[in-house]
Parts: sequence; structure tokens; C-alpha cells
Amino acid sequence: MNKTKILTAGFLAYFSIGVYSQDQSISSFNDGLNPDAIKTVLKAVADWQIRTPLTHHTADWTNAALYAGMVDWAVIADNDYYFDWLKEKGERNNWNYYVQENPLRRYHADDYCVGQMYLELYRKYRDKKMIIPLRSYLDHILEFPAKGDLEFVNTDKYWSTQRWSWCDALFMGPTVWAKMSNITKKRKYLDFMFREYSATTDYLYDKDEGLYFRDSNYFTRKEANGAKVFWGRGNGWVFAGLPIIIRELPARYDKKDYFIGIFKTMAARLISLQQPDGSWHASLLDPLSYPNPEMSATSFFVFGLAWGIDNGYLDKSSYLPAVVKGWKSMVRSVWPDGKVGFIQPIGADPKAVTGEMTEVYGVGGFLMAGTQLYKMAQKKMFN
Repeated sequence: MNKTKILTAGFLAYFSIGVYSQDQSISSFNDGLNPDAIKTVLKAVADWQIRTPLTHHTADWTNAALYAGMVDWAVIADNDYYFDWLKEKGERNNWNYYVQENPLRRYHADDYCVGQMYLELYRKYRDKKMIIPLRSYLDHILEFPAKGDLEFVNTDKYWSTQRWSWCDALFMGPTVWAKMSNITKKRKYLDFMFREYSATTDYLYDKDEGLYFRDSNYFTRKEANGAKVFWGRGNGWVFAGLPIIIRELPARYDKKDYFIGIFKTMAARLISLQQPDGSWHASLLDPLSYPNPEMSATSFFVFGLAWGIDNGYLDKSSYLPAVVKGWKSMVRSVWPDGKVGFIQPIGADPKAVTGEMTEVYGVGGFLMAGTQLYKMAQKKMFN
């Protein structure tokens, strides 16, 4: 066996057992925080994902989260290829939402998360067909709002009446409502968004911990170490959604401080839970039970923290070190061909993660975080 084959075999074996060490790089990419280095990693990640066939419906929430990051990357990529790729997905969906595949899920926030991408493409192309179906759908919800409670039961009957009863929904749904309000200048979308967001927060947010339970099924569950169960990616969904919402709000919106307050409280809690290698794990309060890093949570947290620094909501001296460590951890998760590893599969609670695991929503989070860091590097904020 020649030297190249030996190295390749060793690399694959390394990933297959899910080993991770902050002292042993698993990536051939430069983790420097300068524009060129960041952009090189982002291009490799975006291109790998585009080369890799999507395995979920093109309007599914998984891909919707990918699109959110791909839109961010497309803006800085200096190449309309990425916008063309996104537009093709919208056209394939007829600019509709996934709920049309199952009308019983007519209030399911996951099923219209794809609207984030439609609204951003509308901003670029000003083609009304991109948002007409989505706006009609949101108007229908306003006219006939869900009246269910917030206890989580995963059945079609439940979804036909239920609201945002799981924390992931705070990325999937309110971001779309906030963007629609900003684009149309209609307050009614913000009023609905705030009413539902605050109801979910009152129900799922643990003020003692500064974190969100995934849903009502986790109120009394405990980790192996006796701690409460707070899922990394679940809180990542919430934390990454907050910047998207906040930046869409009018400057004088009377509820803006509500969202900023949650954002700041979560940020302070999250940096206290960051691991020495810069990552966060699948379980926020019991990382030893899930010893590998989890890159969807890590990416969402790095995105939110970096955005908070860049926009003056978080103190640079206190939070920038966490962002720097987090980015280095993210870069270490990237395979030489651009695949992002250590992404927990679809789920609702902490599970073991290995280096070969990847999923589109984690790639979306990676692109969101990296694009934010690229903007900051251009401003020389890391110097």
C-alpha cells in the first residue's frame, strides 16, 4: 500500500469511529479569521452540498434551513450560481410551502420555513410570484388561527390545531412572519408573530437556566448526570432565529427589547457552556454523556454570538473569544472535500454524534455563521 492510500485509510478510520480532539486537526482548511481563509472554507462547504443530491423534499424544513445559510453565502460569493441554484428550488416548489403535501399540518411551522428563502429571493429579484402563495397562506392563518394548547403530541390531528409548541419552531416560523412584515410593511404579521412567540417562550423557556426545553415532554426528564435535558440544536434553533427576527424589526417596534433581552440572556448562558475545544455538544448540561462536538448547535451559536458582537448587542471583549474558538472547532469538522461532519441526525433530543454524520440544516448553520464571520473579518474585527 502506498503512502497516499495509507493516509486515506487512516483518515477514513479516524472519522468512522467519531474520534475528535482539539489537538488533532481533522481538516485541511485554514481556520484563520481573515476574509480569504473564511471564504475558502465556505465555498468548499457550499459546493460540496450542491454536488450532493438532496434527500428531503425541496420545501422541507431541513432544506429550508440549508437555504437560509445558502442565501447568506450567495450574497458574498460574487457568483450568481448560488442564487440560481436557490431559485431553481423555488421554481420546483412553485413557490409553495411543504404543508401543501399534507393539509392536516396546516399550522406546522416547519412546513413554511422555506418561506425565508422565498422572501430573500424576492428582495433580490422583486418578482411577486415568489411570495404570493406564502402571503396568502399567512393571511389564511391570521383569519383562522390555531387554537390548540402547547402540550406536545406528535400526530396529524394535533398538527391540524396546534401552535409553536416545540422550540425548533422559533427558527422555522417567526422568522418568516418577521420578514413578511418588513417586506410588506404590515404590522399584522408582527403582532401575530409576537403573540405566538411569547406564548411559546412562556411555556418552554426555563428562566433559571436561560435555556429552552425542546417541548413539554422534556419538562421532567433528566440526563445521566441528573441535569435537565436541554438539547444543543434545539437551543441553537432558538438562538439563531433571534438575530433573523431582530434585524427585521422596525427601529421603534415596541416589542424589540423583548427579543433582545432573550438573546442577551441566552448568549451569556451559552458561552458558559462552551467546551474547551470551542464546540457545544448535543446535550448542553451533560456534555460528557455525548463527548463529541455537535456542529449544528455549534454553528448556530457561533452565528448568533458573532451577529450580536457585530451589531453592538454583545460586548466584544467578553464574547469574541468564544466566537474564535467556536469557528476553529467548526473548521476542524470539515472534511477535505467540504463535507461538514459531526452533525446530529434529525431528532428531538441529544444523541451520539460521529464524524461521518452530516445533514443539510447543519450545513445551513455553518454557512450562516461563516458568512457572518466573513463580514466581521472584512471590518478587521478580529485584528
